[in-house]
Amino acid sequence: MRIFYGVQGTGNGHISRARAMNSHLQSAGVKVDYLFSGRPRDAYFGMEEFGDWRDAPGLSFVAKNGKINTLATARKNRLWRLVRDIRSLDLSGYDRVICDFEPITAWAARRQKVDCITFGHQYAFQHQIPIEGKSWLYQKIISRFAPGVEQLGLHWHHFNQPILPPIVHTELQKTDKNSGEIMVYLGFESPEAVTLLLQQLPSTRFVYYGEFAESSQQQNVRLEPLSVDGFKRDLRQCHGVICNAGFELTSEALQLGKRILVKPLQGQMEQLSNALALEKLDLGSRMNSLSKESIQQWLQSEQKPTCHYPDVAKAIVEWLLETNRCAPEQLAQSLWQQTHLVNRHKKIIQ
Repeated sequence: MRIFYGVQGTGNGHISRARAMNSHLQSAGVKVDYLFSGRPRDAYFGMEEFGDWRDAPGLSFVAKNGKINTLATARKNRLWRLVRDIRSLDLSGYDRVICDFEPITAWAARRQKVDCITFGHQYAFQHQIPIEGKSWLYQKIISRFAPGVEQLGLHWHHFNQPILPPIVHTELQKTDKNSGEIMVYLGFESPEAVTLLLQQLPSTRFVYYGEFAESSQQQNVRLEPLSVDGFKRDLRQCHGVICNAGFELTSEALQLGKRILVKPLQGQMEQLSNALALEKLDLGSRMNSLSKESIQQWLQSEQKPTCHYPDVAKAIVEWLLETNRCAPEQLAQSLWQQTHLVNRHKKIIQ
């Protein structure tokens, strides 16, 4: 079987899901051609496992100091190039076309009348889930950004909707080792502002991942450049996680039973809604702005969730390869039956 797989490359969450999916696709002997869009090619890292992958500008957004920069976003996105890439992408000869919220693949498939199966956290917003910062425009963008004939939404809880649990790479296994460090990944914030803030808490050791040229130690803050292996190691061994309210890293932290403090990207409905969902489920804490007091209060609490999600990537790959697939609702029901969630106050989430 031959599959074309489009992946949204803005941020690293979609790529993490692609790594989990790729592992099972390779095990099944599937030939996969990848397209990543949303950032310059030289801004990706650790991409060897995806073989001869393609890239394109696609669509993305620009954030500055923790907020969406609307004007810079409009300037960055070249719609003429997007249209050209959609028209030039040839999907003939593929047995399946799938995408993780990647617009070029989705719209090329629609244009060529090829069935495209889409999945990702954003598709959960087509259902009745906790939403904050809702706007007609944002809802419209999400529904039209990367459409598919079958759309699999992912979330930390089903909310009585036909959505799936998160895709978490099975390589992320729990460990008894605890470095005592708090892991920080705030890709949409000013690195200088974050470092200065963390240094105001000298009794706590932090490992801060970002776009740094090299590893360094600045007082109680260990700065680390982005990497796949190092990031996974520190995530497994850390004492807790402070991050923006993206979906994938938070999912990985929940699977590992880490305490979580999120700072949502202001102006983005998805991240605001993720922070709200964490609070409603009592799986994590939030701060709406970078705050020493919020971090101190969070550090003083030892409460953490206990979450077990099944191997959703494996289930999706097996589902994709079936000749007569069951309805997505049946797939979702089967996976939630294998899920176990306990909130920070030790209450089981049904």
